[in-house]
Amino acid sequence: MIPAAFDYQRASSVDEAVTLLAESGGDAKILAGGHSLIPTLKLRLARPETLIDIGRIDELKGISEDGDTIVIGALTTHDDVASSDVVQAKAPNLAAAAAAIGDLQVRNCGTIGGALVHADPAADYPAAILADEAEIVVQGPNGSRTVPAADFFLDIFVTAVQEDELLTAVRIPARAPGTGSVYLKFPNPASGYAVVGCAANVTMDGGKCANVRVAFNGVSGVAFRDADVEDAITGTSGDEAAIVAAAECAGNGQDCMSDTFASAEFRAHLAKVYAKRALTAAVKAAS
Repeated sequence: MIPAAFDYQRASSVDEAVTLLAESGGDAKILAGGHSLIPTLKLRLARPETLIDIGRIDELKGISEDGDTIVIGALTTHDDVASSDVVQAKAPNLAAAAAAIGDLQVRNCGTIGGALVHADPAADYPAAILADEAEIVVQGPNGSRTVPAADFFLDIFVTAVQEDELLTAVRIPARAPGTGSVYLKFPNPASGYAVVGCAANVTMDGGKCANVRVAFNGVSGVAFRDADVEDAITGTSGDEAAIVAAAECAGNGQDCMSDTFASAEFRAHLAKVYAKRALTAAVKAAS
């Protein structure tokens, strides 16, 4: 299909993009990599009056370190996240999530900011972002603010970014020494999207699992931290029996999605399978 008519504007700075958003009166969409937005426009699921192209704003690109925090610009491509030595060393589950996205063309054009704002429940980043306790930086007409990952994903395709705000960066605390970090998923064989994806961070302290963070995408309409799994494994030695018991808690109380490929019951089963696999890999990496 052909998108509905729209005005096209290209922003040369973050401030200009924010100004254009404000002037649009809430009837504009941001164009970054475009891999999620363009199909939505073609299907006319979105019919904005204006597209604001931010693809050439250099200040939104790149990966840097701010003390013990990794700072990733919103326009940084998935491939740059996946191949970054800094991300691989200090947030390896995020690098793994980026490497698992789509195909090479998608990873070379799609951006971390665009993927996060789109908030597809089957996208790969959200679980890693939640497990890493990242912060998302957004800027609007009243200045910049920081949103904890735990408060960012609100509903299917809905985030805490307001219609007059622009996501500018993602801030990720470097993992503590002795921490194993993994991201694993069961992909849809056609699309590559996660039927179920699980990110796990496990810090071993004195032979015990501490500061455990387990998060899922693909299970329900919103990515989530699984406190039941975290509580069940914390304080144990991370042996097989403890991991099996903790994994059995995965997805409890969640309203699992169902579609033509995977039923809600299958997703609930996969959540337990991938919790076990992710915890096993994280404990091994931490040891």
